[in-house]
Amino acid sequence: MPYEWSFGFLWRYERLFVTGIEVTLAFTLGTIFLGLIVGLLVGLGRLSPSRLVNAPLVAYIEAFRCTPLLVQIVWFYYALPVILGIQIPALAAAGLVLSLYTGAFYAEIFRGGIVSIERGQWDAARALGLRRWSMMRLVILPQAVRRMVPPFVNQSITQLKNTSLVSTIAVPDLLYQGQLITADTYRPLETYTVVALIYFALLLPATMLAQAYERRLAAT
Repeated sequence: MPYEWSFGFLWRYERLFVTGIEVTLAFTLGTIFLGLIVGLLVGLGRLSPSRLVNAPLVAYIEAFRCTPLLVQIVWFYYALPVILGIQIPALAAAGLVLSLYTGAFYAEIFRGGIVSIERGQWDAARALGLRRWSMMRLVILPQAVRRMVPPFVNQSITQLKNTSLVSTIAVPDLLYQGQLITADTYRPLETYTVVALIYFALLLPATMLAQAYERRLAAT
């Protein structure tokens, strides 16, 4: 007997979908902002010639880039409280992991963008008598940001998709709301189809804007 699709019942759960979208967007924007701060500090620290400074920063970056995000979320929520002896709320654990995770990628984008600037630009800034911070702020970063924008945008778009993993620790994001609706209705096909369409509707405009901006940069 063929499956009979029916989406009408989902209107009863409109509030859950709206809440899920709000939580998903809040996590995305909040962790991108915190990740940018972490990434900038770590990326600038990675430019230090000191091994004592570089070693822990490299360890942090590789630890977060080389382990699955889902494993990190579960570890921070279940294992870290055992080590610290304090209970960490699911929202705090998820926000911390997502911020540190995306911060590790942002750090390498910052570092890569800065070191890609030609040596002549550095030498010219020194010839003008600029101190290191002034040189970075006035000469290097304005040029580096132009090169950083495309990977930053791509990583930020990926971050929105990554938020779906926080549902594993009962953070009420969009996917978690879909799980609640499925448990109540026993209609997973329709529910997860709508969830997928909502993610698509959120991500497509951002992807198109990113592509348009990259084309604009390439043309100038």
